[in-house]
Amino acid sequence: MCQLLGMNCNVPTDIVFSFTGFAHRGGHTDTHHDGWGIAFFEGTGVRHFVDHQAAVASPIAELIKRYPIKSTNVIAHIRKATVGQVALENCHPFVRELWGRYWVFAHNGDLKAFAPVLDGAFRPVGTTDSELAFCFLLQSLRREFGDTAPTRAALAGALERIIPGIAAHGTFNMMLSDGTALYTHCSTKLCYVVRKHPFVTACLSDEDLSVDFSQVTTPDDRVAIIVTEPLTTNEEWTHFAPGELKVFVDGLPQDVATLSVG
Repeated sequence: MCQLLGMNCNVPTDIVFSFTGFAHRGGHTDTHHDGWGIAFFEGTGVRHFVDHQAAVASPIAELIKRYPIKSTNVIAHIRKATVGQVALENCHPFVRELWGRYWVFAHNGDLKAFAPVLDGAFRPVGTTDSELAFCFLLQSLRREFGDTAPTRAALAGALERIIPGIAAHGTFNMMLSDGTALYTHCSTKLCYVVRKHPFVTACLSDEDLSVDFSQVTTPDDRVAIIVTEPLTTNEEWTHFAPGELKVFVDGLPQDVATLSVG
């Protein structure tokens, strides 16, 4: 199946280090060679890059590894095709507009016999079960909240009600963001690490590369990295429980109950 990578921070940060290791899994250290993509939020705008080539061989991926685009919310994906041919329109992450904001989505897993009726403005362009699920998810949120964007807590509560119906059809590890928070759900595999003061030197597991984050950060910086499999060998990664929904805000994980209280 595919792999996911997300970043949520309290200050704009580049993802060059993590993406470098992640991209190696796209055809070098792993078999996810059927396309890749990445989306960076900048204010209300999105820089969106996708390529049907393997990430390890893609000139666009090489650009991302060398160009330190800074963002507070990033979603990336490397694909191993199971549903839908290898084609540009089937590369994650996918982007749609809702409530006057861009929403970015990526999914890891297979959904069997998933055929929701789409009767709104959200329609898939490609042929993946992932894009179909994204359109259904947005349609469900639009139906519940109408033209008014909900609070973060209300949105997280709605996702807790909607996602189990999708996940019942198979595996639904997913990431969703509107640029203000990163919503993540685990069916089988997701983990995260929060990098904060005092920062340490991190060593990639997929390439001989390390970074001393204390040299490139301030004591106030906080960065959460969420990924399918741990990217480094010397950091303590926290694994999600199956069925768990977490919302990352300003570089910290929060569960739905915490959001409701806050």
